[in-house]
Amino acid sequence: MSGPLHANPTEGTDPPSIGDLLANVSEDLSVLVRQELALAKAEATRTASRVGKGSGMLAGAAVAGYFVLLFASIALWWSLGNAIGRGWSALVVLVIWAVIGAILAVLGRSELRKAKGLPQTTATVKNIPGALAPHPQER
Repeated sequence: MSGPLHANPTEGTDPPSIGDLLANVSEDLSVLVRQELALAKAEATRTASRVGKGSGMLAGAAVAGYFVLLFASIALWWSLGNAIGRGWSALVVLVIWAVIGAILAVLGRSELRKAKGLPQTTATVKNIPGALAPHPQER
């Protein structure tokens, strides 16, 4: 950045005017705000992606849970109707859906736990008021 604020003090130039200093502060603040917005957008996108993925897996677990209930009912009905034989095929399908549901639930919960919100943005935005506050000796 080239401007009076960033000039080499050994060049023998006049000190920057108040107007130049305020222009530089305004420009720096504008850059800071744009950077914070870009960071917030990136973090929000990453968080939304994880929440979406985790929610989709939990929805899959819910569908699998529905099928567990459906096939458990069919297996019980079929097994009671035919004490030996055809009911075992329905029980095999029940176990398969139970395993699928358990895997999706574990993976979905894991994805949701990874979603941390906007940690970097929160940390850096907290520093802005301190940077804008006058120093104690300037009051």
